Amino acid sequence: MLSSIYKCRPVAALAMSLCALLLAACSKEEPKIENVRPVRAAVLAEGAGGTSAEFSGDVRPRFESRLGFRVAGKITRREVDVGAAVKKGEVLMQLDPQDLKLAAAAAQATLRAAETSRDLASADYKRYQELRAKNFVSQSVLDTKRAALRAAQAEADAALAAFRAQSNQAGYASLAADIDGVVTGIDAEVGQVVAAGTPVVRVARTDQVEVVIGIPEDRVGDLRKASSVTVRMWAAPAVAIPGRVREVSPVADAATRTYTAKVAIPPSPGVRLGMTAVVQIASKNHGAGLRAPLTALHHQKGVTSVWLVENGAVRLVPVQIVGQAGNDVLLEEGAKAGLKAGQTVVTAGVNLLRSGQKVRILTADVARRGDTEAAAAGASAGISAGAAK
Repeated sequence: MLSSIYKCRPVAALAMSLCALLLAACSKEEPKIENVRPVRAAVLAEGAGGTSAEFSGDVRPRFESRLGFRVAGKITRREVDVGAAVKKGEVLMQLDPQDLKLAAAAAQATLRAAETSRDLASADYKRYQELRAKNFVSQSVLDTKRAALRAAQAEADAALAAFRAQSNQAGYASLAADIDGVVTGIDAEVGQVVAAGTPVVRVARTDQVEVVIGIPEDRVGDLRKASSVTVRMWAAPAVAIPGRVREVSPVADAATRTYTAKVAIPPSPGVRLGMTAVVQIASKNHGAGLRAPLTALHHQKGVTSVWLVENGAVRLVPVQIVGQAGNDVLLEEGAKAGLKAGQTVVTAGVNLLRSGQKVRILTADVARRGDTEAAAAGASAGISAGAAK
């Protein structure tokens, strides 16, 4: 009985093996589903680029005078308010002139006394000249009278100069505008006693204005080689005003760490002091290349590359950036660079791809070149590419 059981074991094992082979032959291997990743892409286009940046600032006068009295005194009148338009020579403020008038009167009295002494010395000298001609006095006495006359004349000249200076001091009691402009500030009021030279009124010229902006330290070089400068007022953004960079500070501001730049603009009816302005500075790059969105760049281990789409798959191609054009970059073109116009590069999802991976393009656009025809061509190319894929 046991011997028969042992004899049946090889037959059972053989039957089981045959069943396993039959089942394996009947079952089909499931095909591998390849992962096709959807991406956005752009078609490379020729483009010459440049850099463009915008900075906000405010309109200020190029020339602003801080006027003050040339003598000390108490302010008794103020003739203007902030914002008043003034003409050259117009009185702005007035000091109490009483003390100045008294000082001028004292100087005039001193002058009269000196002139009287001079006249007396002159008459005395003439008499001694006649006596000397008749040999009634010696030459030394005549020389003494001549010296006295010269001294009296010098005292009269000094008194005259002092009187004129004091008369000018009396005229300084009135503060007048030295230019045609507008009052931008009042720093003293009626009743206040001010020292000589203390600024009390600010007057700005309106025929020459400028926009003052702050430039980051990495953009100062672009500012110096700017090809065009355009100014737009916040109140009238549609009006473009040509500007000119007049001055760039050589030292950065200690608080903001920016360099102050002054952009001169021509006078315009719509431009008023203190208005907010936006300065657009554009500079051209020397070279040209293939224009691609900034998002197409892939950085890895210090190498900049782009994912090139070929036959539904991607290939990583190292690139050389030769310039910038707004939000796009200019890439080196040619056989050496491995890029040419019309090729498609991935613009979204560049960090999730691997070489040779299949992709499905969602949209493909020509890199914007600033003209309508290029944009239209890019849109049609993107639609065609998407349909083909």
